[in-house]
Amino acid sequence: MENRSHALMTGFFTILLLVAAVLFGVWFNRDRVERVPYLLATTMSVPGLNPQAAVRYRGLEVGKVDAIDFDPRVTGQILIHVSVDKDTPVSETTHATLGYQGVTGIAYIQLDDERTGSKLLATRADMPARIPLRPGLLDQLEKRGKKILDQAEELTAKVNSLVSPANQAVMLGAFQDVSKAAKAFAAIPQQLGPTLEQLPQLTAQAQRDMEAVADASANVSRVAKNFDALGKRLQAPGGSIDKLDGAVERIGLSVEAVSGGIELEALPHVIELTDETRSSMRVLKRTMEGLNERPQSILFGAPDTPPGPGEAGFVAPTKQGQP
Repeated sequence: MENRSHALMTGFFTILLLVAAVLFGVWFNRDRVERVPYLLATTMSVPGLNPQAAVRYRGLEVGKVDAIDFDPRVTGQILIHVSVDKDTPVSETTHATLGYQGVTGIAYIQLDDERTGSKLLATRADMPARIPLRPGLLDQLEKRGKKILDQAEELTAKVNSLVSPANQAVMLGAFQDVSKAAKAFAAIPQQLGPTLEQLPQLTAQAQRDMEAVADASANVSRVAKNFDALGKRLQAPGGSIDKLDGAVERIGLSVEAVSGGIELEALPHVIELTDETRSSMRVLKRTMEGLNERPQSILFGAPDTPPGPGEAGFVAPTKQGQP
């Protein structure tokens, strides 16, 4: 009997020791951080979010998810109960989004603030304050994915319309035209080959022609200068023209002086000779004046004389004011 009682006492002591060890471990490992409750309400899907999921404020872990349930007042709305460290600066402009850890698909709550210095958001255990839950990256991709698919489908339809048989025939015809044009352009250098080969000779010939024109211009300039100098010498005081006029005058005086001794038959011949000499000098003077005004007439000839009255092409000038 005593052995049985000792064994029973030993068993009870062992059980009490195990219970005490468990309670001590629970007490020792309990969370001593003081947290305040908040509530997230959303109509979006929250895939991968489970109770005890982490709550982070700009990347720092500040709490955890306590529970996830449906809102009994609003159909289809999800309520997410979170506990956050009381020192976390949750303000009236703070919002929440869903974040995901790597490729595991485990979700967590990411808190962020639009600006700093906002008023802190007051909350109570019996009436926790609500923090808006905004769409995350995956939610935005999901919403925009449908638009992208619609645009891709529309683009595919346009591509199918572009490559229709009729358009294919048009494009093939355009390609053939381009090919013909390319062949025509390829034949141009071959056709220009002889011309290009003669181009150096043509250039040399043009250079020689330019040199000849330059020489001719220089010659014309020299001839014009010579005629100009000749005209100046002829017209200068004491020049040939003055001397010739003096000789004519002396001849006239001589004729008058000896008119009594010369036969009347020779006098008309002397007068006629004097008139021809004066006419020749006038013609020579006009020629020199024309050469001074147009020296190029030595090479290109004198300009055509306008027709006079009674000649072909003559146009009578009209008086000013008459039609």
